[in-house]
Amino acid sequence: MMTRRNSDDIDAAASFTNFLFELFEDGNDSNDSCQSSDSYDDFDEEDEIDPNIVEEDKDFWEDQYQLLHATLYRTTAFESRIRQATKDAVKELNLVGVQCICRNPVAGSCRNCLRKEVSVRLQDLGFNCAIYKSKWRRSMEIPSGEHRYLEVIDKSSSKKGEVRVVIELNFRAEFEMARASNNYNQLLNQLPEIFVGKAERLGALIKILCGAAKRCMKEKNMHLGPWRKHKYMQAKWFGTCEQTTPGPLLVLGYSTGPVRKPRASMLIFD
Repeated sequence: MMTRRNSDDIDAAASFTNFLFELFEDGNDSNDSCQSSDSYDDFDEEDEIDPNIVEEDKDFWEDQYQLLHATLYRTTAFESRIRQATKDAVKELNLVGVQCICRNPVAGSCRNCLRKEVSVRLQDLGFNCAIYKSKWRRSMEIPSGEHRYLEVIDKSSSKKGEVRVVIELNFRAEFEMARASNNYNQLLNQLPEIFVGKAERLGALIKILCGAAKRCMKEKNMHLGPWRKHKYMQAKWFGTCEQTTPGPLLVLGYSTGPVRKPRASMLIFD
């Protein structure tokens, strides 16, 4: 069991990565939460639409788009190597399939088994990669929860110290909202499905996206769900977590036939 540093130490101004596999292949948080408090005052239904407010909303979304784009565009050589290795592993595994060995096996591959296989392949390439499971308790502001993700730790530089690179295989979906506005969805579409980047830059992205989610709900005069608040999203990657070491999986072609359940001694648990 290990405790991650509080993400309030993260410099939200740090830039992040051109890891957009499909889009860019060719070509501080403080004690307060994103933007303001975790709740909104309702609009007065009798209020008329103020042109100045409309212009402010437009400026806000343009600013967020530019900030997100700038954060996604830059990267380091270390991040790029991990990103390319992750991309290659996921592409290959999507082609050949991963035999699911969970307690409830499925044909092809499930996300848990895919995560384990990607971790093993990155380890084979010399990266200090492991699966982490974060878990947090319920508070007055957010519900309890848990989350699994991949992380590469680099301690090779005494000058830089420990460098964390987080790998999230389902990144874009983590920020999707059922009743989001067009502005929010356009912002979300700039995200990659797979995130690979330093923890500090992930923190900056979380702040941008949570602030956008909050503004989106305010514009629609709707309540922001607690599972979309800044503290909840931070807890997924920056809360108390434990490390698991995955064992090797069976890489097979996709099969439509029944999958044999492994013996108990062969099961791998997180």
